[in-house]
Amino acid sequence: RNMSSAGPEGRKKMRECEGLIDSLVYYIQGAIADHEPNDKATENCVCILHNLSYQLELELPESYAQSIYVQRRNISNNDKTPGCFGTRSRKVKEKQQDTPLPEEKSNPKGVESLWHSTLIRIYLSLIAKSTRNYTQEASLGALQNLTAGTGPMPLAVARTVVQKANGLPSIRAMLHVSHPAVKKTAVSLLRNLSRNPSLQNDIAREVLPDLVSILPEGVPGCEVACETTASICYTLFNLTQGSSHNARLLLSAHGLPKVIAISINDSNMFSKASRAASVLLYSLWLHTDLHSAYKK
Repeated sequence: RNMSSAGPEGRKKMRECEGLIDSLVYYIQGAIADHEPNDKATENCVCILHNLSYQLELELPESYAQSIYVQRRNISNNDKTPGCFGTRSRKVKEKQQDTPLPEEKSNPKGVESLWHSTLIRIYLSLIAKSTRNYTQEASLGALQNLTAGTGPMPLAVARTVVQKANGLPSIRAMLHVSHPAVKKTAVSLLRNLSRNPSLQNDIAREVLPDLVSILPEGVPGCEVACETTASICYTLFNLTQGSSHNARLLLSAHGLPKVIAISINDSNMFSKASRAASVLLYSLWLHTDLHSAYKK
């Protein structure tokens, strides 16, 4: 577990170690099957996998882009592909929504397991069944890492979490735990998921009222809570920017007074949350059909 946080070279060596990732996944599967999701070894295994999934899209060899997660459309040869799972060019980003998702291997080995739907479901199971905060945080954090990029792999993981594995109820429950780091990581994961336009209505329907409910009445007084508040505001921004319906959901959940209260705090220490709230307010005002409702 300590070695897995030793930086890019350490992660690379551990990902390449034959049988290591398979063994970690095997152990966690056994713990879940034996109804033992709270033992310390399971926590260690999940924390290692969390660390090994960090910057995964950027750090994998280019060969994985060609052999496993290859976009299925005819993309111009002029488009460069600096990332392992897809290009960062605007042209491909515009096509990305129409690109079929990559095909999974039925029997993943080693590093291939890190983004496979089997492990995604394991993380969601641990989030739901474990009562260990570190295990919950590491499971959420691994999913946050896997959904952080812009290529086909993060897109595929996000769709698996939301649509195939029905993961939103488990993530939503983590918004209401008392442990600040677990809550912060759950919100960060939702922020990543909410960047995907095809998932925004599902996310808004399932968790938007919960996100509003955990917004403070003003800027919170500690750094972790301040960062969590900023992430909530940016998640709500993603969900409401292109949807008047979702903006109305925020309104009906009594979110507007909270967002206004957070936005007017001008203390430098908490400017991150205030700035995020201000960006959200500006975006909400662009829905001109809601102006009369806002004024009321």
